[in-house]
Amino acid sequence: MTSKQVALIVGASRGIGRQVAIDLARNGYAIVVAAKSTSDASTTVPFPPDPNSSQSTISTVEREIREAGGEATAVTVDARDFGSVQRMVDETIRIYGHLDVLIYNSGAIWWASVEKTPMKRFQLMQRVNVEGLYGTVQASLPHFKANGWKGRIIVVSPPIYSRFFRGKTAYAMGKVGMSILTKGLAMDWEREGKKEMAITSIWPATAIQSAATENMDKGNVSDLRKATIYSDAILAMLRAPTSMVNGCLELDEDFLRKTGVTDFEKYNIVPGSNPRRIMPADFPDLSVKEQDDEGKRVDSTKFKSSKM
Repeated sequence: MTSKQVALIVGASRGIGRQVAIDLARNGYAIVVAAKSTSDASTTVPFPPDPNSSQSTISTVEREIREAGGEATAVTVDARDFGSVQRMVDETIRIYGHLDVLIYNSGAIWWASVEKTPMKRFQLMQRVNVEGLYGTVQASLPHFKANGWKGRIIVVSPPIYSRFFRGKTAYAMGKVGMSILTKGLAMDWEREGKKEMAITSIWPATAIQSAATENMDKGNVSDLRKATIYSDAILAMLRAPTSMVNGCLELDEDFLRKTGVTDFEKYNIVPGSNPRRIMPADFPDLSVKEQDDEGKRVDSTKFKSSKM
């Protein structure tokens, strides 16, 4: 049990997820570091390992946090398996007694045309990205309820716009589905008067150094930023009023600008560089004129035929 705010970070073994775990711990959170990869952190040399390499695991991240004076526990999870997800959440509650923040950073990537995306690759992305997120949220909601419906969920998924689909349709189907969950769950909470709950999506405005970008951008290091921009943006979201972030699909840089940040030099991998923005400056408004007209509400749980 702990009196600290408890953050469960799924997909925290390396890269962005690791940085978010490290920085939330530095800011007083007790961290559950969750992913599939484990290792014997006591024998890892050098330590800490390259944060974007396979040597970085939930075990080494737990050790990093603890050696820095923070509180952390590594818990294995396979986001494709709801039973595994449920056990992860149960273990979080068993160890720390409550859950305040859920961050879903797990993701499977395959950027190619539909023709060049095999069915197995498509299924992997949907299971890790969409089903993994949905299952983790489902398993967590009873504990947010037990907490008086006070909590935050952060989802790594993009704003919704058509250019995002180009050249990576199968991947986009899952990632945009995650953003739809952000929008829809936020609407549920608004309808239900849960004013102290917020779910927010976050996506990078420029490419961030990670295992993924090392494969894609070896010759373009000057276009990369450090993962600290992501963790700083997430910390700012967690500090913001729920009304400011609930249901929002944000970019890291743009959200930090909203909070008054103007100097982004410290995030550059190459000092003095000007990383290329990979996201549009503006996004379409997804609302319609009849936004508040729900018509006749339907609740499938009220029908006998809805039983499974």
